Amino acid sequence: MNLALWIVAGLMATVCLIGSSKMFVPKERLAAAGGAATGWVEDFSPGALKAIGAVEFLAAAGLVLPAVLEIAPVVVPLAATGLVLLFVCALTMRLRRGERATITGDVVYLALALFLAWGRFGPEPFTG
Repeated sequence: MNLALWIVAGLMATVCLIGSSKMFVPKERLAAAGGAATGWVEDFSPGALKAIGAVEFLAAAGLVLPAVLEIAPVVVPLAATGLVLLFVCALTMRLRRGERATITGDVVYLALALFLAWGRFGPEPFTG
């Protein structure tokens, strides 16, 4: 179980690190890059996109670094819980926009974040 949680944490950290590119890429370029799946970008200001990117970057760091460095490992399930909230908001936004065909990825990431939060808060907490 611990190995599965580490794999999921690494996968989610990678996804969040890639997603944090919103901090550096201009809004117009983001909107043009992914076609229909990135239409949501138009609904947010450049500042909001940078904030979302910053949250994803912090989540990536919070999912791995505390456990690896053995400093405040309780941050890992807290970061996973934050990701659960982020993906719930992403799903809500996609459903409101009528993008039902593009929610599959968000549902998968939500399930992985839930698994990670549950696993690290419950059966496999880090013990230093």
